Amino acid sequence: MKPLILISNDDGYEAKGINQLVDMVRDMGDVLVCAPDGARSGMSCAFTATAPLTLTLRRREAGVEVWSCSGTPTDCVKMALAELCPRKPDLVLGGINHGDNGSVNTHYSGTMGVVLEGCMKYIPSVAYSLCDHNANADFVPLRPYVRQMTQWVLKNGLQEGVCLNVNFPLLEDGTFHGVRVCRMAKGTWGSEVTKCHHPRGYDYWWMVGHYQNDEPEAEDTDNWALLHGYVAITPTRIDVTAYEAMEKLKELCAIT
Repeated sequence: MKPLILISNDDGYEAKGINQLVDMVRDMGDVLVCAPDGARSGMSCAFTATAPLTLTLRRREAGVEVWSCSGTPTDCVKMALAELCPRKPDLVLGGINHGDNGSVNTHYSGTMGVVLEGCMKYIPSVAYSLCDHNANADFVPLRPYVRQMTQWVLKNGLQEGVCLNVNFPLLEDGTFHGVRVCRMAKGTWGSEVTKCHHPRGYDYWWMVGHYQNDEPEAEDTDNWALLHGYVAITPTRIDVTAYEAMEKLKELCAIT
């Protein structure tokens, strides 16, 4: 039986990135796509609890079925697993995202929401992102890397509770300098809210901002790898327990 590969994203089912990803892996198994019906960037692991959801079949061809969902990226995975998958998928893929999901962006990313949901369902899961927001971004240089990484995970699996966050730098010649396994960089977003005044007399705000790498000299981070032309692979845990803090915090158990 062919592997079953479930694919979703946060840019919508029509985005170039997800359609390129389907093309890159479609010969590796049966591909089921369930992605939002429009852009859902920044949704992280949000799911819809206060409104009904709809599914729409967009196309069906040999080895590939594409559905859209009215909800979030996480909704898409949940709905696909509950309603569309004929069996448990062998792999969940997120992306290819139009934009960087390194460092703390991991926590905001809807693309990462896809693979975190897959990982919580004990399915090997990988997110792919390209540091290019252009709707017509060139994904061709990613193809051999995506194919080899996907084949490796299909063959070897991943440690339970661990998914992969893979980011590709944007390079003028499209020639990556190599691949690095990295930790998440420490970073912060600043100037995140811009206030505006509407001519009709009320104020409104845009969420904008800029990202800052707070440890630019650290050479073991995803930010450093991307800045220096490397593909960054960051293994990401579901379990966010700060184990190193537990012993000290046991002092609180004495509170009465």
